[in-house]
Parts: sequence; C-alpha cells; structure tokens
Amino acid sequence: MKKPKVVVLRWGHRPKRDARLTTHVALTARALGAAGIIITDIEDEKIKGTVEKVVKNWGGPFFLEMGIPWQKTVEKWKEKGGIIVHLTAYGENIEESNVLERIKALKKDVLVIVGSQKVPREFFSEKVSDFNVAVGNQPHSECSSLAIFLDRYFNGKELTKNFENAKIRIIPQKRGKKIVKNDNF
Repeated sequence: MKKPKVVVLRWGHRPKRDARLTTHVALTARALGAAGIIITDIEDEKIKGTVEKVVKNWGGPFFLEMGIPWQKTVEKWKEKGGIIVHLTAYGENIEESNVLERIKALKKDVLVIVGSQKVPREFFSEKVSDFNVAVGNQPHSECSSLAIFLDRYFNGKELTKNFENAKIRIIPQKRGKKIVKNDNF
C-alpha cells in the first residue's frame, strides 16, 4: 500500500500583500514533507520562480500548481478519494483531541487548506473540509500552523528527509555554517 501524500492548498493569496508569506508557506510545505502546493485562483510568477529555484538547487520532489479555482481543486481531490484538512484556530485542537489519529487512520491522501485572509464560511462545512484542525485556539500565522501540523503528521521524520537531485546541502555542525555544492548528490 502506498504511503498517503500531503498537498497544501493556499487560498486567498493577494500578490501585492502576501507574496513573502505565501512563499514561506510553500517552503515550509516542501521542507516539512508535503508533496506540493496548489495556490488557487491566481498566478504569481515571482513565487513560482522562487519555489522552482529552491527545488532545482535544494532538491525535490515538490510540485507547484497555480490558478486553479479552489472549488475545482476540492472537488477533484474528493473525487480521487482524498480527505481535506482545514487549518483554523476554530477547529479541533490538535493537542487536546484525537483528530490527528483519526486523520492518519483513514490512510488517504491529505489536502491541507491554509488561508491567507478570512476564509469563506463554507470552508468549515462538510462539503469542503473533512476536518477542521486547530494548532492552538489562538490567532497565529498560517505558516506556523502548517509547520506544526506537518511535523505532527509525519512524527518528526520529515526533519531528516534527503531530497532527490539536490545541488546544495547543509552539513549540520555545532557552530558556523557549512554547505556542500555538488551536481552529483
């Protein structure tokens, strides 16, 4: 049986306001084990270029899709048998409930929705989300909630992941910075 994949859906990206944070959401998704990110309803070439450059230099696999209406993305995901997790401060608390265990028990591909602005009310409904999950029930960054969700979902194992076709790698050490550049990792 194949391992379920996780993909992030970034909703509500506003190019003039959210470029840096959406880029960080994409980089967090990649670094912490997601297979890819879908930025819905809009295309932002600057983010696309940044993500493609990171994947080219630091490895993958990791995909980026843009411009697809969020409703179509959700419909398609559900048609293929995947589940949808909406990260929201109003959801079931990841620490105080068994929501993560219930998600994992389904052994299905997971689409994680993170918003950029106030999300439509329907995101909370069963029509869209199978689970509304809170990483704490306080206001905080969508980037931080995504990082914590992915870390918990993958049990910390994503922190030692080796990326394919990496041209640059960091060599962990006690002090200083050391990287290795190589076209043949």
